[in-house]
Amino acid sequence: MRPQLRFWPEGIPRSINYPEMPLFHLLKKTAEKYPDNTAVIFQNEKISFKDLDRLSDRFAAALSGLDTEKGDRIALFLPNIPQFVISYYGTLKAGAVVTAVSPLSKERELEYQLKDSEAETMVALDTLYPLVKAVKRETRLKRVITTGIKELPAPKILEEPGVFSLQDLLTKSLPAPPRLEIDPKEDLAALQYTGGTTGEPKGAMLTHYNLVSNAVAFATWLRAQEGKEVFLTVLPLFHIYGMTTSMNAAIYLAAAMVLVPRFDPLEILGVIEKYGVTVFCGVPTMYILLVNCPELAKYDLSSIRFCVSGAAPLPPDVQKKFMDLTGGVLIEGYGLTEASPVTHVNPIDPTMKTVKKGSIGLTLPDTEAKIADLETGARDLSVGEVGELVVRGPQVMKGYWRKPKETAEALKDGWLYTGDIAKMDGEGYFYIIDRKKDLIKYKGYSVYPREVEDILYEHPAVKLCAVVGKPDPVAGEIPKAFIVLKEGTKTTDGEIMDFVKERIAPYKGVREVEFREKLPTTSVGKVLRRPLREEELKKIK
Repeated sequence: MRPQLRFWPEGIPRSINYPEMPLFHLLKKTAEKYPDNTAVIFQNEKISFKDLDRLSDRFAAALSGLDTEKGDRIALFLPNIPQFVISYYGTLKAGAVVTAVSPLSKERELEYQLKDSEAETMVALDTLYPLVKAVKRETRLKRVITTGIKELPAPKILEEPGVFSLQDLLTKSLPAPPRLEIDPKEDLAALQYTGGTTGEPKGAMLTHYNLVSNAVAFATWLRAQEGKEVFLTVLPLFHIYGMTTSMNAAIYLAAAMVLVPRFDPLEILGVIEKYGVTVFCGVPTMYILLVNCPELAKYDLSSIRFCVSGAAPLPPDVQKKFMDLTGGVLIEGYGLTEASPVTHVNPIDPTMKTVKKGSIGLTLPDTEAKIADLETGARDLSVGEVGELVVRGPQVMKGYWRKPKETAEALKDGWLYTGDIAKMDGEGYFYIIDRKKDLIKYKGYSVYPREVEDILYEHPAVKLCAVVGKPDPVAGEIPKAFIVLKEGTKTTDGEIMDFVKERIAPYKGVREVEFREKLPTTSVGKVLRRPLREEELKKIK
């Protein structure tokens, strides 16, 4: 028997009979049961579940009118605004597949995802259209549907061929979406891009069943009250963490989502007080900035009931201070894109007796986890031994989009090899020890060293470089570049940082540069990152 079954949270089922239905049925069912409940709150305006369902129906009909077929990829290039939710569920109702793109993407990143996913349709914020236009010729994009923060796009954009207004489509299209058959366990709902130290993002193929089961399991674990919760949705919806925990789970629970496009501590404190937020999923940096906000005492945060922190270790003092301030529960969890994403969470326990500091918690219902040896991955390790975290469950992806080799490396006999080094204690709680790869976690965002290094190598003065995560008390880690310059060249750390900033999303930018005469390398000349990372760790000890 799995150790965690002996310490399972009271009242949480060990197994759930997940509905084998399309993901958009979560919205349809909630709209039928709670038609007039508020689904979305954005800038003081509210949308009911009935209207959200109707608008997404209209968008599905509009896509059908634009010759969208089942399985087509629709790219969403939007921040946390109501149009994201409408387009997301409308895409699914049209039988298409969502591929969400970070609004922070630069040209090369946007072009790569559009080309790899072969998306022919994109929904984009009007202010992002110049970026879309710059890469459109190199992709398969045939049409771009634009919208503004306040719905209407800038008029000049609509003069471009193949450009449509989302508001116009929602107004003119027929209200009935197309009729089609969805196989929840086989048909894709999302092509969600992740990455690795190779720097080449991979599209995780997530089915309707993957995403439905994870939303249901996570909502069940929260012990949330159907039709009564208010979710703070500030985690980016283009990211799988926000998509599942702050949108799909909220819709399953008939909860109101307060959409916030970007994190600002003062704004967040005001939102929590104004709307009586009860559930907040975030990353450690958010909680750190909130508890250290000088204006904190002015706000009433007592509505908070459940908070989950993921993407990086949560400092225990921050956890305690936040809970003391709100009276709610703040616990750590764990997940990854390939698992839709949640696999582990600590119990939602107001007494904190079953919450272990430094642990990512227990597995969700129907999720199995084990520790495999680092050398072969074939041998299961015992309690306390350190190895690679391996998981299995209904939320695990089908594989990587058109990457059979990478799929075979990640999925073996139904088990997903996470690439994270971990251990399990005798009570079934898991602990992340280190990363098998050199992923940098900056404010909860994933930064892949190779991707940044590739850009650095484009600089005419860079001979050798390595990017590692330097520990930072607020951001978690910051990308630091170690650089060897070519003979006879000169540059500055500021110039290097600006060079990278112009070519990549802001959160991936280099925050510190150190010039060196040489870098540690293997016998064949491969630059080693680990010794450099260890140097940075020693500096803080």
